[in-house]
Amino acid sequence: MAKTDFYEQLGVDRSANAAELKSAYRKLAKKYHPDVNPGDAAAEQKFKEVSEAYEVLKDDQSRAAYDQYGHAAFENGRGGNGGGGGFGGGFGGDFGGMGDIFEEFFGGQRRQQRQQARRGGDLRIEIEITLEDAFNATEKQINLTRAGSCGTCKGSGARDGSAPTTCGVCNGHGKVRAQQGFFMVERACHNCQGRGQVVQNPCGDCNGRGTTQQQRNLTVSVPAGVEDGTRIRLSGEGNAGGPGATPGDLYVFVSVRPHAYLQRDGADLMCAIPIAFDLAARGGTLNVPLLNGKRVKLNIPSGAQSGQQFRLRGKGMPVLRSRSHGDLYVQIDVEVPSGLSKKQQALLDAFTDSLDDNNYPDVKDFDTRSNKANS
Repeated sequence: MAKTDFYEQLGVDRSANAAELKSAYRKLAKKYHPDVNPGDAAAEQKFKEVSEAYEVLKDDQSRAAYDQYGHAAFENGRGGNGGGGGFGGGFGGDFGGMGDIFEEFFGGQRRQQRQQARRGGDLRIEIEITLEDAFNATEKQINLTRAGSCGTCKGSGARDGSAPTTCGVCNGHGKVRAQQGFFMVERACHNCQGRGQVVQNPCGDCNGRGTTQQQRNLTVSVPAGVEDGTRIRLSGEGNAGGPGATPGDLYVFVSVRPHAYLQRDGADLMCAIPIAFDLAARGGTLNVPLLNGKRVKLNIPSGAQSGQQFRLRGKGMPVLRSRSHGDLYVQIDVEVPSGLSKKQQALLDAFTDSLDDNNYPDVKDFDTRSNKANS
């Protein structure tokens, strides 16, 4: 017996767009659904036929193959590529023996795929911390709105006294398979959104979704050593899924605020500290501030020059999930005194007169090289 044209099955023109196809299918699916027509074999067959037609026509690739080859595109494996032997079958929830074989050999994997299809959505939130927080570890309180399990129907989506029923399109599998050319493709069932069940008498509070929007307060533990952009995963704190679904996860992205005088490179810290002219000349001790509120002494040698760097081992950032620390690099910038009084200027002149070329080795070296180059 020849199959009825898919466009005729849905009662639409061949030029119908996606919205028109969907509207026509929903109207027919509601009319012929097995749950609405219990025990009516003709209605069940009609439901399968319109579901098969919609599965083909809603996909651009399979629709193009059908427009070119008709039903033969899916009955003999021609599709849009031509040639080759097909897998037989077609669309919808009635897969016959092939479905039983797949379930027998790959049942565990298929069940896992259905569980993933029903899983609640993940959420993302951003928090900002200081570099001190990243050094010492901290806890942050967050408030978010997420989809939580409906308290009225306990997440089933069904009104009190009723229960979800097995989806008639996928027979509870949550997925439908269809042949496209040489390939058998599998996608989430459009009728039950991959859940394998449909709700005929929806809960009044969640409208059958099994979830409602809820406020949630959480404490996020931020470990020492986190870097800007670090992602913290809170398992099960995302959106709740539909009936029988597992919740998604919450991903907290950490943003570290720029510091007033420290720059970070991984676990290492860099700091430029201005020092007085006399400290650079005579040498002495410089107190360097740390992120834990303490200070560490740095010995400055006599004759230290501006731009010179010193390394303080183990005084940098903690390494994430480790007991080790990076290093702190201190660069000194020698500040030349300004705003001198006449007395200070006179003292400086006397001091300068007491110096010779050996007190300025770099100046002396440059003068020697430049004079040699110009001679």
